[in-house]
Amino acid sequence: MAFVILWLVPFSWAGLVAFFLVVTIVGTWAAHVVERALGDKDPGVIVVDEVAGMTLSVLVLPLTLPVLLVAFVLFRIFDVVKPFPANRAQALSGGFGVMIDDLIAGLYTLLVLMALRTVLGWP
Repeated sequence: MAFVILWLVPFSWAGLVAFFLVVTIVGTWAAHVVERALGDKDPGVIVVDEVAGMTLSVLVLPLTLPVLLVAFVLFRIFDVVKPFPANRAQALSGGFGVMIDDLIAGLYTLLVLMALRTVLGWP
């Protein structure tokens, strides 16, 4: 879902930052509400955390198809593997716990993409 939004919506940089902040702030609140209503820790019906993390992963990069594809693959890897501190952060309670591991995965993805940009000149 985030991939499609980022590809199809012609965000300015300020618009992308605003989108990221709104999704993260409102998503944290919404995830908390849904988690409490369902009585389940980080239920699969919550996907706003994925949108926030994926958006963070490309926040300062051009939203081209190659960048989005590589970011998506890296983000999914980091989201599944959950390297430290994501593996511990997801245990936090409420909406913050739902969101933080995906934000960490997004940050790791962004750092790898920025390293590729620095070392290889890509993207």
